[in-house]
Amino acid sequence: MHSSDRDSPTSTSTAVPWHALERDEVLQRLETSEQGLSAGEAASRRARFGPNVLPDRRGPGIFSLIVRQFRNPLIYVLLLAGGVSLVLGESVDAAFIFGVLIVNAAVGAFQEWQAEHGASALQSAVKMRATVRRGATLEEVDASELVPGDVVQLESGGAVPADLRIISEIEVRVDESVLTGESVPVAKDVARIDDESAPTGDRLNMLYAGTSIVNGRATGVVAETGQATQLGQIARSLGEPSALPPLVARMRSFTARLALFMLIFIAAVGGAELLRGTGFGDVVLLAIALAVSAIPEGLPVGVTVALSIASRRMARRNVIVRLLPAVEGLGACTVIATDKTGTLTVNRMTVKRIVLPDGFELEVTGEGLDLAGEFVDKTGAIATDRSAELRRLVMAGVLCNEAQLRMSEREVLAVGDSVDAAFLVLGEKLGIHRVEVEDLSPRTGLIPYESARGYAASYNSGDRATHCSVKGAVELVLEMCRGASVQNILAQANLLADEGYRVLALAAGTVDDITPGTVAPEPANLQFLGIVGLIDPVRPDVPEAVQRCRSAGVKVKMVTGDHPATGLAIARQLGIAEDESEVVTGRDLASDGSASDRIGAATVFARVEPRQKTDIVTSLQSAGHYVAVTGDGVNDAPAMRAANIGVSMGQGGTDVARDASDLILTDDNFASIVNGIEEGRTAYDNVRKIVWLLLATAVGELILFLLSTLTGQPVPLTPVQLLWLNAVTQGIQDVALAFEGREPGVLRRPPRSPSEQILDRRMIEQIMLSGAVMGIGGFVVYYWALNVAGWSEFSASNVLLLVMVLFENVQVFNSRSELRSAFRVPLSANPWVVGSVILAQGVHIGAMYTPGLRSVLDVEPVSPAVWTTMLGVSLSVLAAGEIYKRFRTGRSAACSASIRRLGRLLRR
Repeated sequence: MHSSDRDSPTSTSTAVPWHALERDEVLQRLETSEQGLSAGEAASRRARFGPNVLPDRRGPGIFSLIVRQFRNPLIYVLLLAGGVSLVLGESVDAAFIFGVLIVNAAVGAFQEWQAEHGASALQSAVKMRATVRRGATLEEVDASELVPGDVVQLESGGAVPADLRIISEIEVRVDESVLTGESVPVAKDVARIDDESAPTGDRLNMLYAGTSIVNGRATGVVAETGQATQLGQIARSLGEPSALPPLVARMRSFTARLALFMLIFIAAVGGAELLRGTGFGDVVLLAIALAVSAIPEGLPVGVTVALSIASRRMARRNVIVRLLPAVEGLGACTVIATDKTGTLTVNRMTVKRIVLPDGFELEVTGEGLDLAGEFVDKTGAIATDRSAELRRLVMAGVLCNEAQLRMSEREVLAVGDSVDAAFLVLGEKLGIHRVEVEDLSPRTGLIPYESARGYAASYNSGDRATHCSVKGAVELVLEMCRGASVQNILAQANLLADEGYRVLALAAGTVDDITPGTVAPEPANLQFLGIVGLIDPVRPDVPEAVQRCRSAGVKVKMVTGDHPATGLAIARQLGIAEDESEVVTGRDLASDGSASDRIGAATVFARVEPRQKTDIVTSLQSAGHYVAVTGDGVNDAPAMRAANIGVSMGQGGTDVARDASDLILTDDNFASIVNGIEEGRTAYDNVRKIVWLLLATAVGELILFLLSTLTGQPVPLTPVQLLWLNAVTQGIQDVALAFEGREPGVLRRPPRSPSEQILDRRMIEQIMLSGAVMGIGGFVVYYWALNVAGWSEFSASNVLLLVMVLFENVQVFNSRSELRSAFRVPLSANPWVVGSVILAQGVHIGAMYTPGLRSVLDVEPVSPAVWTTMLGVSLSVLAAGEIYKRFRTGRSAACSASIRRLGRLLRR
C-alpha cells in the first residue's frame, strides 16, 4: 500500500511504501509518536478520513429485480404484442400474454433475490475492538474508530484491525493464510524492507487487516484504514461486476438473434399480406399470432427448472449453488485456477517424513489433525524395530512445544503455532500425550522460538536430572550436538527441502539444573535425534480428481501465495507440473512485459498478490478460456469474482471467499469440483434438450402459419391457443426434460468451445427437421379439414391444436438425447417424461370438456377415431428423428474410421 493512494496526514505525501521506510520515518510522516495521538487529534483525523470500515454495498431491491426480468428482446416483442392486443380490444389475448410474462418475471426475480453480496462479510471482518495509546494512556476502542497515526497494541490470539507498520515486537508470528495463502505463520520484525516492490507476504514489518497474531506481542502504528487497507482493495474489487456465466452469455446472444429473425419474418409476412389486400387490422392480429408462436415462452421457466434440478443434484455431491447460471458454468470451464492452501491441501502443517540419525527414513500417514497414523518405512512396512529411537524424537517434539490440542467427541482443535500443533498430533499417533508427559516431567525453563534465534528449547525436570529438548533449524541444532554425521544429515535435509518440506532437527540431553528465576542456558552437548519434514499435505482424493479433470479436457493451474518450491512440490504430487520451467512467480509477472505468454504456459503461480491472481484470470479469459477459480481465503476473493465461476470452501473457507463465489464445496474437497463439472455438463445438455423441444415447436408453428398464408388459408390458431400450446401443455413437457440423467461419456469429451453457441449445426439441423415435420404435418391436417373434409374453421383449428399437442408429446421422446435413439434411452431413467406426456394430454383433453375454458380456447371434444388418426400423424416426427440420428451417427462413425485409416497410413 502506498501512502500516495490516499490523503496523507502529513503535508508531504510520498510514493514510497510503508514497509520500505525506517520506523522513525513512518512515525514522522504520519505525524505521530510511540505515545500515540491525542484524543482531539484522533477525532480530527476521523472526520477527515472517515471510519475504519468498508463500504456497505447493498443489493438491488425487489422492484429493481422485477424490472430486470423484462430486459430481454423477446420480452419486448411480447409486451408489444400484448399492448396491441389490448388496444384492439382482444382482452383475452392480452391477459394470457401478460399472465405468462408475470409468471416468468416472478421466477426470475425470486432467483436473483437469493443472490448474496460479498462486501458485507468484508465489512464484518473489521468489526472488532482494539487497544490503542491515546495521549500515552491505553484505551480500548471500536476498531472502526482507528485512524492513521494511532498506535495499536496486539498480543497472541488477537486480530489485526487495520494495516499497521510494526514499531516494536516480541517474538510475534502472524497467520496470513487468508491474505497470502502462506500456510506457515510468518515471523515479523521491525526492520525496513529494502525492496519497495516486495510482495505482501515478504513485507515482514507490516501487519494487515484480517490476519491474526499466532503468538508474541507487537505494537504498530496505523498506516492505512478502511478502503485503503489491503482488505479494502479487495472490497473494491468485489464491487466490480463479475464475469457472465457461460449460459447467460449464450442465452443473451441466442435471444437477441432470435428476436431479430422473428421481427424480420413477421415484417415479411405482414408486408406480403398487405400487398395481397388484407386489411390492416387482420395483418396486426396475424403479426401478434406469429410473435406468440415464434417466442418460446416456456424457455425461461424450463431453463430455471433444469438448473434448479442440477443444483439439487450438485448439493447431493457436496456442491452448493449460490447463483443458478453457475450450475452450467462449471461444466463449461476450460481452466481451473485453484488455490493451494486449504483447497488442494488440508491447510494444516503435518509431519510426513522422519529421518533418524543413521539415515533411516520413515513416512508418517494421516493428514492435519487426524490423530490416527502409522510410521512406515520405504517398503510400506510398519517400522516396529525403530520404536525406541522414534519415541525419543517424538518426545522431544512434544516437550519443546507451546501449542495445545483441544479434543472432543466430535472434533480436534489446535491452538497456537501450526508447527507445534503438528508435533502434538505426531505424539498422539505414537501414544505420547503432552499433558501426561508434562505431569511426569514439569517444565522448569523455556527458550521460545524466535526467527532470529532459529530454534526453541524446553527444560523439564526428571527423576534425577533436568532434560533439555530442542527443535529448530538443522544447522543450528547440529552445532549443539555431539558425534552427529553433519554432512550426511545436511544432504538429507536439503533433499527434503527440495521436495517442498519445511525441515526441522530435534535433539535432547541432560543438563544442569536450572535455578528458578534465572535465564535458561543455551543448549549444548546434546544427542542428535533426527530431522523431520513438515508440509501442508495434499488432500487424499485430489490427485485422482486432477486426473479426471485432465480426462475431461480441463486444465488445472495452481495459484498460491506460498513459496515456489513448496508450490512445485505439491504440483508434482498432483501431476500438475514436473519442473521449474512451469513455475512463474508474482515477481516474474510484475517484471515481464510478455506476462500473458507466460501465464498461458505456466501451471504453477507462486508468491502472487491478490491483484495478480485477478490478472492471471483475466489473461486466461482474454486467451479464450472459461475460467473457474477455487479458493478459501480473502486473497482468493477478487479472482473468484473476476472469474467466470468462483468456487469456495464451505468448511475452512472465509466468509469473504464464500460470499464472492458462485459455488461452495461443503466438504472442502477439490475432488467435488469434478462431480460439479459432470453435473454442469449434464445441466447444459438438458438445457439444449429443452431448447430443441421448444424451438422445434416454434419452427413448426411458423411453417404452419407461412404455408397457411401462402395458400390463402385462414389464420390457423389464435394467440390464446398458441400460448396454451407453448406455455401450458409444453410447459409440462420441458420441465420433465430437465430431469434427464447424464449422457454416456459426459466426462470423456472435451469442454465446449468458448465460442460455441447453443444453436450449433447439429441443433439447427434437428430443430429444422422436427419443426418442418410438425409444421407441414399440421398444415396438411388443417388444409384437409377445411378443403377436403369441409369442416368449419372452428373444427379445423380444434383438431389442428390437438395434433400440435400430440406432436409435442412425441417430440419429447426425440429430445431426450441428441445422439442416441429414443428407443435406447430407458423410460425408467426418467419416469417424469411419461408422466408429463400423460399430464399434458390430459390437461388438453380436460380443457375440451371444461365449460368456460373450452370457449376461451375455442376447443371441443373429438371422437376416438379422430384422436387415433392424429396420433398416427404425430408419430411422423419420431420417425424423422430416428432417421436423422442414424444417418448422422453413421456418418460420424464413417468419418472416424477414415481418420483412423489415414493415421495408420501416415505411421507407415
